[in-house]
Amino acid sequence: MAKSALIRSGMDLEDMPSETPVMADTATAVPYTVVGETDADKDHFVVRDGVAFAGTHLIIDLWDASRLDEIGHIEETLKEAVEAAGATLLHIHLHHFTPNGGVSGVAVLAESHISIHTWPERGYAALDVFMCGDARPHETLKVLRRAFEPGQVGLGEHRRGLTL
Repeated sequence: MAKSALIRSGMDLEDMPSETPVMADTATAVPYTVVGETDADKDHFVVRDGVAFAGTHLIIDLWDASRLDEIGHIEETLKEAVEAAGATLLHIHLHHFTPNGGVSGVAVLAESHISIHTWPERGYAALDVFMCGDARPHETLKVLRRAFEPGQVGLGEHRRGLTL
């Protein structure tokens, strides 16, 4: 069974080793290599499976989740997710909606972004995690599961910046 199907089924991902990212398109973790020989040469594209691309874009759906209306908790969770991924936080902007308490916002990163939109009345959150360079976007999943305790997690993965 593909890992993406396991994720959608709500099976526990916590037992997976931290060095093995959960991927929708492969059952084996493949390390990223950043393009360029020196820091000055690096364009922060990555190479995986012999293919160069801008970065990995994860589309994450959390269902039956909690604490989706707690803006302070969401901000701390985004900061923790950025740190777990080895990314660089530039700015966080969150907006708390009334009357349902939903939150929309973005953590702007040197490596790209994490966005979140919550529907607490439905127990649902939609997140985008897009990262380039040496960042490890899959590491955000453990943080999100711990922080929001979802009953189900949906995951899609897209490689951005592929040449067609």
